[in-house]
Amino acid sequence: MHDIEIRPEIVERVVARRGRLHLFDSLAAARTALVVIDMQNTFLRPGAPVEVPEGRGIVANINQLSARLRDIGVPVIWVTHANSSSGGKSDWPGFFDYFVAAEVRQKTIDGLAPGGEGQKIWPELDVAPEDAQIFKNRYSALIAGSSSLESLLRQRGIDTILIAGTKTNVCCESTARDAMMLDFNVVMLSDCCAALSDEEHRATLETMIQQFADVMTADEALAALAK
Repeated sequence: MHDIEIRPEIVERVVARRGRLHLFDSLAAARTALVVIDMQNTFLRPGAPVEVPEGRGIVANINQLSARLRDIGVPVIWVTHANSSSGGKSDWPGFFDYFVAAEVRQKTIDGLAPGGEGQKIWPELDVAPEDAQIFKNRYSALIAGSSSLESLLRQRGIDTILIAGTKTNVCCESTARDAMMLDFNVVMLSDCCAALSDEEHRATLETMIQQFADVMTADEALAALAK
């Protein structure tokens, strides 16, 4: 887990702008969902082409949080990444053809195959029968055509999402940005997200709290839900 804090100068900037640090004093459990992003084998397995080692460090936090949220009626939604392929080509060539080196391209595509081992949720995570499981095929789960997340949230009357998962600065951040632009209330859970470095993790949290989302620990989010 990343042991970092938002820098004091960013805190001062936020407070000067809106008069307080946190956007939300309280959260309504009936309208809130936990969205856990990309906590799957292809990102958490040691030695995987797209491994995020810190992802394994947030498993216990996510398990503890999700258990407590279920107890108060907050749904848990697991979002995993998958890309279909044919003839060695992916349905996202704009990424795989340019951002992934040729020598690891096929391994990466294979690791993200729909229904494959790489797409399965990391076995140390506690997934309950009532939890929803969906997949996305772009960084953001809320960009048009990427996943069914928006429709699922709207159908359930959810207007607030807590974001956990990996990477903080890629799929979590992309989803958070789009969620805010779609008028959802967003909370990034600082101790339930993971990136490849402390610096990248903190950079996203500092961007989020200034423009796109609240930033809370899991305990702070639970306290807000209890008010």
